Amino acid sequence: MRDPTRSDLRLTSKQQASLIGKVSIGRARFRLVRSGWARPATADSPNPRPPVIRGLSRTGPRGSGAVRWGQMTVTVTRPPAADAMAPMAFFDRDGVLNEEVDYAFRIDQIVWVEGAFAAVRRLNRLGYRVVVVTNQSGVGRDYYTEDDVRSLHGQMNRIMLENGARIDAFYYSPHHPEAALAAYRADHEDRKPRPGMLLKAMRDFPTERERSFLVGDRETDIQAAAAAGVRGFLFEGGNLDAFIAGQLGRI
Repeated sequence: MRDPTRSDLRLTSKQQASLIGKVSIGRARFRLVRSGWARPATADSPNPRPPVIRGLSRTGPRGSGAVRWGQMTVTVTRPPAADAMAPMAFFDRDGVLNEEVDYAFRIDQIVWVEGAFAAVRRLNRLGYRVVVVTNQSGVGRDYYTEDDVRSLHGQMNRIMLENGARIDAFYYSPHHPEAALAAYRADHEDRKPRPGMLLKAMRDFPTERERSFLVGDRETDIQAAAAAGVRGFLFEGGNLDAFIAGQLGRI
């Protein structure tokens, strides 16, 4: 049975693909990770329209390629195969990828941290699986629902994809020891500082644990990383990509 607290992006491959999704180039399937806009923003139309991709063509080395659409070339990279061994980069969500907002559950509450897209792109290029692990006690407190969490994560990954980056999976813990809803009232193994979400992700995907790490903004994140047997790096603000580049030099 699919774990309901894992909300990764599973989209259909097709020869005519929208901006978000997977595309097929020959027999190889790729996840679309970088694009421009087919129609630029103007005073009359401030929201640019994502293109529909037609006429797929394979370019570049094995494992990468390009989709040509008129004058635009969309670069795509293949994520690690589901059964392939790869290092994992765990990110806390609020306060790391996006600015801290109490109990955010709508996309209009998300303000991306400087360098968030570049940091995830960097890790994608290096062959890491990028995984978000986030405590979401707002569910247990009855502020929003699990469906709201999964919807927000899908929208966040859509924006990541539009900026050339890819998050491979999201895990969340809806629990809290003092939750208003009895179903979520627990000091659950998934709730950081416990390592449940990290261990679950490493069971779901073959993981090079010695090269894996977590980035968080709280001591509970670092404790969860230690309990899971991976490095933990405390992010205290600034440019996330610069921070990641510095930490990679230590691994």
